[in-house]
Amino acid sequence: MLILTEGRDSVLKRVFVAPDPGRTRLRFATRAVLGIGLAVVACGLLGHSLVGAVTGGLAALLALFTVTDATVRGQALTTALLPVVGVPVLTAAAELHDHPVARDLTFLAVVGAGVYARRWGPRGHSLGVFAFMTFFIAQFLRATPGQLPELYAAVLLSVAAAAAVRFGVWCYERRLPVPPAVVPPGGTGLARVTTRQAVQATAGAAFALVVGQLVSGQRWYWAVGATWWIFVNTTSRGETLVRGFRRVLGTVLGIGLALLVAVPVHGAAIPTALITAVCVFGIFYTAAVSYTWMMLSVTLLAGLLYGALDMLTPGLLAVRLVETGVGALGAVLAVLFVLPVTTHAVTDAWIQRALRCVHACTAAAAARLGGADADPARHVAELEQLLARVRLAVAPLVHPLNPMLGRKRRARRVLGLLDDCAREIRGLVAVAADPEASHDARLAAACWRVEGAVEALVTGGGRGGAVGAAPAVAAVSGVSVVNPGPAGLAGSGGAARSGGSATVTAPGDSSVGAALAAPAAPEPLLPMGSAAAADSPVPAGAALPDAAHAPLPALTHLHGLERALAELAAPLRASSGSPLVGA
Repeated sequence: MLILTEGRDSVLKRVFVAPDPGRTRLRFATRAVLGIGLAVVACGLLGHSLVGAVTGGLAALLALFTVTDATVRGQALTTALLPVVGVPVLTAAAELHDHPVARDLTFLAVVGAGVYARRWGPRGHSLGVFAFMTFFIAQFLRATPGQLPELYAAVLLSVAAAAAVRFGVWCYERRLPVPPAVVPPGGTGLARVTTRQAVQATAGAAFALVVGQLVSGQRWYWAVGATWWIFVNTTSRGETLVRGFRRVLGTVLGIGLALLVAVPVHGAAIPTALITAVCVFGIFYTAAVSYTWMMLSVTLLAGLLYGALDMLTPGLLAVRLVETGVGALGAVLAVLFVLPVTTHAVTDAWIQRALRCVHACTAAAAARLGGADADPARHVAELEQLLARVRLAVAPLVHPLNPMLGRKRRARRVLGLLDDCAREIRGLVAVAADPEASHDARLAAACWRVEGAVEALVTGGGRGGAVGAAPAVAAVSGVSVVNPGPAGLAGSGGAARSGGSATVTAPGDSSVGAALAAPAAPEPLLPMGSAAAADSPVPAGAALPDAAHAPLPALTHLHGLERALAELAAPLRASSGSPLVGA
């Protein structure tokens, strides 16, 4: 039942109600169908066998799906490098076809190297995925050394066809702003998440390979593939567990659909081609919003390919389900017992970076309003990327099957308040972009309080950070700041009153994500007008709003931002017993 999976709202609505700004997902999916179709037709026109055409189609799919560099030039370079890593791996897979021990060890080496390559960013990730899938495709098609010349030609031709469609016929990315590159914080040795994941993926794949061969000596590679793809785009233990659950669920639903669609079709050319195109569209259209729906499309596509190769039976689909379960179990065991990366550690890192980006957005907007040549828009784009990473990191905590209701409520509250921050930041930046927007001295005080609030949340009271931030804001606003101290937060009304501003007691340490995993301390915020608030210093000379001054649009957004940051203190307030893990 769908209600036992990801909740009644998230399975169906995630795909059919999810927003698609600029119809990017629609373009992405439609272009993929065109590019893969062109690659398969080109292979057919050159006289390639069905095995060659399938190899070419899958190579084109990977070229269009995995390459995610920020710039079009970077995407083109990564696409050109795909055959450089794919052809040697394809050669090794085919040459070792009759040497199972060497083949298995080489496959595990490709798994580890492919995951470790993620430390070099999107290009390393793309090349690692292509290398793994090239080895996987060789097992899927049982490639032999005698087929290598045809397979080489199919890969090269199909990657070129995909590139022609992506960069020539329909390069819609040229009209889009370049997204900022959000790089996870680094580390050394086993403190780096990519290194830990490489070890985890290799261990999980080894388990899947051994147990998968006990289940089926011919289809064992499905178990290894399941383990691999569960590790893709995940960082923490919780993310991997949720992705494993979704993969199994998508496979179950896909097998049910394959029994209704692929088995009756059984390789008939025209129906198979049409349904395959629908599956490709589904893979690309749903990938960004629902891993379950993507896996449904992948499973149905696999059934259609087996039907085209005249190997599809209900028993084969049952074996695929069991092998997927084995692969998911291997991934779960690996993330639980092999160099685990906790959910709260990863969540902590991304939330802190998002809050600091809020700080940067506010400072840049204040500078722009003060007449300086600042560009807050780029900070907003970075904030959107960071919030996407926060949502991914927090996903295990808000999953419907998570039994820890307290964590779930706090995580949802944090996500909602961060979205509020982003909305106010976007409004503030829009006001700052208005060439006729005039600066008001009250903006400096509000920006200073916002920066102090961020420092309080991420450093535990804003010691040092907020003090240094105030002169920076004042410098671009023309406001004199004397004896700066810890910045206060506006109370529920949003505007600071004459005589002081409210303060917030922040977490005892810098671990933000731990607050989602530990009970929140019920420590109330100090109300406006309290004795403690009256003692809090404010920037000298800053004009505070009063009844005689109508609020500026920028002030309205800043006060909304203050409120959201003040409310964030409660769900984020907790002590952490785990150190931050570098990524």
